[in-house]
Amino acid sequence: MLATPSGIPACPDTDRLRRLADQLTGMIPGASTIRVSLTSPQHAWPHPHAIVKDAAGRTMEVSRTTARIAARWILRVWPESDWTHPHTLDLADAVLTRSDRVPAADRGR
Repeated sequence: MLATPSGIPACPDTDRLRRLADQLTGMIPGASTIRVSLTSPQHAWPHPHAIVKDAAGRTMEVSRTTARIAARWILRVWPESDWTHPHTLDLADAVLTRSDRVPAADRGR
């Protein structure tokens, strides 16, 4: 991506993140969040894995192919993230957060 003289990218990545969230929403209607990790329960080695949830927080059934495609797309858009830990993409905000951290208020419950 080209940069302006100030060093700021000429085209902000926010458009790219929003497009990905829109594509995933179109591919998985009703999805609210997608949790991505490289720890698939079916494999002993690192493997893209996604869990899709609706707005109520219920896990949605998606095909293995759809889950794998969604996970790979998210991994490619955020390559700088520490993928040794799971992350959750909020499709409404197009924001990726590390999802293995538990807020202090929720510990011990």
